[in-house]
Amino acid sequence: MVTADEAVKAVKSGDWVAYSHFVTTPRVLDEALARRKDELSDVKLRGVCSLYPVHVALADPEQKHFIYNSGFFSGVDRKLQDDGMSFHIPGLYAESPVNIRLGNSPAINVAMLVTTPMDENGFFNFSLSNSYERALCEKAQTVIVEVNRNAPRCLGGDQECVHISEVDYIVEGRNDPLFEIPVHPPTEVDKKIAALIVEEIEDGACLQLGIGGMPNTIGQMLADSDLKDLGVHSEMLCGSFVDLYEKGIITGARKTIDRFKMVFSFALGDARLYEFVNNNPACAIYPVDYTNSAENIAKNDKQISINNAIEIDLYGQVSSESVGSRQISGTGGQFDFTYGAFRSKGGKAFICLSSSRKVRDKQISRIVPTITPGSTVTVPRSVVHYVATEYGKANLKGKPTWQRAEMLIEIAHPDYRDDLIREAEKMKIWTRTNKRL
Repeated sequence: MVTADEAVKAVKSGDWVAYSHFVTTPRVLDEALARRKDELSDVKLRGVCSLYPVHVALADPEQKHFIYNSGFFSGVDRKLQDDGMSFHIPGLYAESPVNIRLGNSPAINVAMLVTTPMDENGFFNFSLSNSYERALCEKAQTVIVEVNRNAPRCLGGDQECVHISEVDYIVEGRNDPLFEIPVHPPTEVDKKIAALIVEEIEDGACLQLGIGGMPNTIGQMLADSDLKDLGVHSEMLCGSFVDLYEKGIITGARKTIDRFKMVFSFALGDARLYEFVNNNPACAIYPVDYTNSAENIAKNDKQISINNAIEIDLYGQVSSESVGSRQISGTGGQFDFTYGAFRSKGGKAFICLSSSRKVRDKQISRIVPTITPGSTVTVPRSVVHYVATEYGKANLKGKPTWQRAEMLIEIAHPDYRDDLIREAEKMKIWTRTNKRL
């Protein structure tokens, strides 16, 4: 056990350093490493969706000493990007552990991970994020744990702990309260889209809810329904699942794998959620190559996948992570669950978005002729299943281009439908048999 300043002396110029993720981003170690700025050069760091200020980036805006990289952008990461201080690591979330173990990702010299205090058997629990922390411990030359006594202990699952025999340094954190995601009241558009999705969910369905207001709104509506025996197999555990469990709607009784368990890879929400998962055998945290494996996703019948998008074009290509070249988030598990849920018996994968959005003082359509130049295609047209807006939902599977265009224009905002038809005609994906909407 050492101070943070002593522990970060393990980092040498030229090293790759990996941080743990989301709510468990290390704060004390990050600040200590930033203080070593003038002693180091060419240190590369990788994190995921930091919810706290990233001091190594803020201390070195010209990147003479540190280069910060993130596998999924948070608001913090976006701001750093706008100031030229962060870079994105593209990839499928499900493949992260194997990329580390096989050496596709750069070799990690030092892993810095937030954990619970050591238990009576000598294990440190990774708490609310188990994405690929175990893989980092296996491959890193040096493992440093930053203990937060407020971090809940999340039961496995699998690979949720590291033993003291594998740890090089232990640092006491400040035991700060964990970051809580603010919950915003749903808009009328959110409610309309959510209602369209909820009517597709049956007794015994297995849920995945992604990040954002829409999945939470759906969770709230399900909590007021009379559905029975819902299950959970989701990369993220959010507060809506607690409501559903406490009302007896989530039981997991009809799951094919991990029966009676709420399976997740990370949790992100409020203090109530963090208290709920602590030592709770109803929950099982797994690494992301288990939760997001398309094969595992498909094993549970009626798997429902619900995710947000930024825009979708008339071919059915979905962009959910960037606007032009500006990275907003990341691929995350959206592709994994869209692909896997469709393969589940009775499964359905939904991409949800409002039909329009406001950019400064201008309203624009989110259903567009072609994806905005520079934007990333997160889910290719060949994989997309359902698309839903406040004007309806469309099942694009198996449909030719002209029919896809018609179905998407039908659920576009009425103000933009004529323009979209004209563009579809120019693109040769509109026929004389198409409806005149």
